[in-house]
Amino acid sequence: MGLISLLWGIVAMIWMVIALIPLLGWGNWFLIPFAAVGAIVAAIGIMLTRAESRGRAKAGLILNGIVIAVAVFRLSIGGGII
Repeated sequence: MGLISLLWGIVAMIWMVIALIPLLGWGNWFLIPFAAVGAIVAAIGIMLTRAESRGRAKAGLILNGIVIAVAVFRLSIGGGII
């Protein structure tokens, strides 16, 4: 679960960078649910693994959280409407 959430977060981060390009802000509407699923997978991974091996799941949760925060900010300034 940790590896899946980490890879999910990396894909979401790449998608976020692409969605920062002007006129591609509409991608944030799809990015937020995508990253939310990655964060849920990471949370499940944190709950189900031992304390010693939670690093990848925590990293995936942080990456997906950053992506969600940036996408919500980008939409709040009106970039997703164009």
